[in-house]
Amino acid sequence: MNEEVYQHYRKEEQTFIDQVFGWMQQVENRYAPYLSVFLTPREAMIVTRLIGNSDTILLKMFGGYEGAERKRALLYPAYYEPQNEDFEAAALNIIFPVKFANISHGKILGTLISTGIDRERIGDIITDGENWHAIVDYNVKEYFKLHVTKIGNVGVRLEDIAFENLLESSESWETKTIIASSLRLDTLLAKVYNFSRQRAKDSVSSGMVKVNFMEMDRSDVTIGENDIVSLRRSGRFWIDSIDGTTKKDNYRLTINVLKV
Repeated sequence: MNEEVYQHYRKEEQTFIDQVFGWMQQVENRYAPYLSVFLTPREAMIVTRLIGNSDTILLKMFGGYEGAERKRALLYPAYYEPQNEDFEAAALNIIFPVKFANISHGKILGTLISTGIDRERIGDIITDGENWHAIVDYNVKEYFKLHVTKIGNVGVRLEDIAFENLLESSESWETKTIIASSLRLDTLLAKVYNFSRQRAKDSVSSGMVKVNFMEMDRSDVTIGENDIVSLRRSGRFWIDSIDGTTKKDNYRLTINVLKV
């Protein structure tokens, strides 16, 4: 069974696929829901596809707000009626002297991880261009509130905030169609940002590129649907769908690009 599924995904995703099958088995054996950590969009897509083949397990995802990138998945039996509280997520407002200091997504995330908490227990970090909110695992929010008193050299205080009071993100996305000769990382970077393949390769080798929020040091990796690719100082993009090939065997792709 697993071998048949593996062929549709990358080799490095096999461990995650096995995890998901383990979650499904747990739900069936215990007849009780199972809650995942915060998933990347690619992981969420894999979970959705695997659960889609099940007659006995249902799926709901929650990331704190409409359009969240990182979400927790709740797998549950048919009798169960999930509530938002089941996702064990919390939102934190980052209080700092806005008029006199600046903080960034990277510095916030780096500070949260430096406390010893795994990345998977941290959801989206959002801003309206001035203020910042972070979505985290409910079970670590008090730990963050106690231990995070500085971000960079800026004094901060974290406080609870209700999800209905979350900031509206200042991010703006554009959907476009591109034609690419391959799904290699360097090819797509060059196509999306309109520069040479060599510059794309240099960007990767210099540590400026992340795939699914992890630094990538290979420019020849294949990018798939729902992989988020970010380029420092240029924004990020992800493949919404692979829409077939042209007469010249190039890929026709629908992508979402963050405007910066």
